[in-house]
Amino acid sequence: MSLKNKKKILIFSAIFLTLIFTFSVVQINKNEKENISQVNAKIAANTSKIEWGIKRGKNHEQPDLGTVNKQIMDKLGGICLGNKEKPFVYLTFDMGYEGGYTEKILDVLKQNNVKATFFITGHYLNTASDLVKRMIDEGHIVGNHTVNHKCMPELTEEQIKEEVMNLHTAVYEKFGYEMKYIRPPKGEYSEASIEYTNKLGYKTVMWSFAYDDWDNNKQGREEYGKAKIMDNIHNGAVLLLHGTSKDNANILDYCIKEIKNSGYEFKSLDEFEI
Repeated sequence: MSLKNKKKILIFSAIFLTLIFTFSVVQINKNEKENISQVNAKIAANTSKIEWGIKRGKNHEQPDLGTVNKQIMDKLGGICLGNKEKPFVYLTFDMGYEGGYTEKILDVLKQNNVKATFFITGHYLNTASDLVKRMIDEGHIVGNHTVNHKCMPELTEEQIKEEVMNLHTAVYEKFGYEMKYIRPPKGEYSEASIEYTNKLGYKTVMWSFAYDDWDNNKQGREEYGKAKIMDNIHNGAVLLLHGTSKDNANILDYCIKEIKNSGYEFKSLDEFEI
């Protein structure tokens, strides 16, 4: 082979190898961009705010939690709906502030031998610590509803830590009681916020029944409240009631007795069964 032909072959080989290298670099960059895009999308989905909501069941069937809610609760070990085969009911109260009805609620629970979980805020602890002490002394669970009742998915990890652990520490210092259950304020959460509170040692508790009892402008509807609760009771129900509701304080004894008469049994969150 002539020297001239050898040079041509070398030139063509160099060009071919350059093209292959250039194509490979472009492809790698493209793949990297796609991977980064996928990671960013995953992070965005992981931190997106979700508002807890359910679709009520009929004839005392369990409600539909929705695909996203159920997947996240199952994945991260949250509590929201118990075993559908067992007639167990779990009673919880949200306590943003003291409305003057908690003593009556505690009296009714004691008379009926029912243990509940009370999710308190920093404001509640600071203004009604005597009632928090009574909750603990009478065997109820006190849960964390954060210091300031802020939307957790909108907070940084450091801010979440302050909202959760500052209340945790305050309760422990006052009563030697260590909280372990948390309810995200307003039912607003993200997968990331629950993952983080899990790392702080907390189990998230949502609900499978609630109604508009929190609205102080909608009190004086005791028959409405009774019907809402009794019509929607179901196996594994995690009931959310607000302790600020006068109606709830007035109908609680009736509802507890009727729920028991209907064949259901009240259980503590510590006895929760999936």
